[in-house]
Amino acid sequence: MSLPDDLAEQLLTAIIDGAYPPDSALPPEGELSEQGGVSRLTVREAIKQLRAQNVVRVVRGRGTYVNPPDRWTALDAVVRAASRTASGALSEQLIEARRLIENGACELAASRRDASHLEELRRHLATMREAAEAADTELFVQADIDFHDTVMRAAGNLFVPLLFEPFGALLVEGRRQTSAVPEIRTNAIAHHEQVLAALESGSPDAARTTMNAHMNQTADDLRTHVIKRDLD
Repeated sequence: MSLPDDLAEQLLTAIIDGAYPPDSALPPEGELSEQGGVSRLTVREAIKQLRAQNVVRVVRGRGTYVNPPDRWTALDAVVRAASRTASGALSEQLIEARRLIENGACELAASRRDASHLEELRRHLATMREAAEAADTELFVQADIDFHDTVMRAAGNLFVPLLFEPFGALLVEGRRQTSAVPEIRTNAIAHHEQVLAALESGSPDAARTTMNAHMNQTADDLRTHVIKRDLD
């Protein structure tokens, strides 16, 4: 990692950690140079990187200011910032994003999946059942994620699996919240069974419908068993 890259990463981390809230000013160039033990040129290059991601804006004659995360254009930075928000609100937004992508991916997968995809899905579902029986949340979460990853790969579109790659840590954490509840594990297994049956049938409409029903149930379970509990 070059010096500008390293400084840009340090500044982004500080912004995400709240050291520089939205609309606050970063320290002057000279101060950043002294703090980081780097040249002013390195500082300028680091700021240039953050500007390219719309993390900061430069106001001529006044300084460099932090933009709100909803204006950032780098997905990895947005995901990192989102992880600092309230868990319930973040999980609901994550389900919304999943619905937008996974419903369509499941529809494509119904007509493009092959025998190996179906066998993988059956294996992951079996692991989910075993994990639920043993109350093994970590194993359940991993099998759940593997099931959905297989659906996205079965869609036969190179871009679909890549869309969720930056969300990896958030997906794991979100599923830990929900999968720790026995009733949610039961609901999840039932809906995964329906998704698998739709994919086995080869019906794109049924696949989209069952995945959407799964997203609905996931959102309902989150509100009922996680967000309500946190509020109580």
